[in-house]
Amino acid sequence: MILRLRDFIADEDGWLYAVSSYDNEDRIGCVLRYVPDDHGERMDPYGRRYTKYDFDDAYNLIARKKPAYAGLLHRIPHRDVKRVLKPDLEISRIMAENPRVRKLVHLFNLPPGTVGCTGSLLCGLANASSDIDMVVYGKHWFAAQTIVRQGIQDGRIEGLSDEMWHKVYDKRKPDISYDTFVRHERRKWNRGQIEGTYFDILYTRSYDEIQSAPAGRGEVQGKMTIEAKVTNASLAFDNPAVYEVEHEEVSRVLSFTHTYSGQALAGEIIEAQGVCEQHGDELWLIVGTTREAHGEHIISKSLMDQ
Repeated sequence: MILRLRDFIADEDGWLYAVSSYDNEDRIGCVLRYVPDDHGERMDPYGRRYTKYDFDDAYNLIARKKPAYAGLLHRIPHRDVKRVLKPDLEISRIMAENPRVRKLVHLFNLPPGTVGCTGSLLCGLANASSDIDMVVYGKHWFAAQTIVRQGIQDGRIEGLSDEMWHKVYDKRKPDISYDTFVRHERRKWNRGQIEGTYFDILYTRSYDEIQSAPAGRGEVQGKMTIEAKVTNASLAFDNPAVYEVEHEEVSRVLSFTHTYSGQALAGEIIEAQGVCEQHGDELWLIVGTTREAHGEHIISKSLMDQ
């Protein structure tokens, strides 16, 4: 079975991991999210309790308990996978359980197999405060983006309040100002609220696009800040987000933090600060080399100059 970004897997101990890579042929690249715990605050439909782990706590737990999985991503051998949860295959169940998800899916009206739901809803561990993490595959993501934009403009979908924008900004902790952050985010049309519940639409490649996904680390060349013209932003909402650029040295800017996905459009001038890696005969600038990407950013200068 081919695993891709935003699927979930469970190991033999029932630990649940979010698949965070397309490069899963040898070992599955993922991040630990939920661990069975008799005192956990989350409960699945069978009465089993779980604790949700944030990024740093998850990495610390893996280092202590399962060091064989430790790395930039947690890398799980296929033989250790006991269960696979796929957003596109579980969407009918989730729609039956959650009327807001059902309303969103009907609003998108996309072909079967092109939309799903990940995160706590996929794992059966949602609570009253859980957001909705919708997944849309390949080119159909852009159709969903258009529907979100139109829905917010005509009132069928709620836009984010100032309070919610501050909440998102505080959660992301980016190295750009609040005003700069919101100015970029408002035009992405990849989030909203449905009956008061926050949702994202998350891009994932279709199966026929996976082979061309960036894989592995290159040779680190050091920090760099560039100004460049974006020539192709068709994968700007992927993870990593990919921006092909016109620059005397760098051919691509990649972002491994969701903060800078969809940050610029083709034809715009960006300022990007990150770490350069050599990939064959190409130099790539990587943004998001750490979880909170301090000292790294992507800004559309074209947008800010408008």
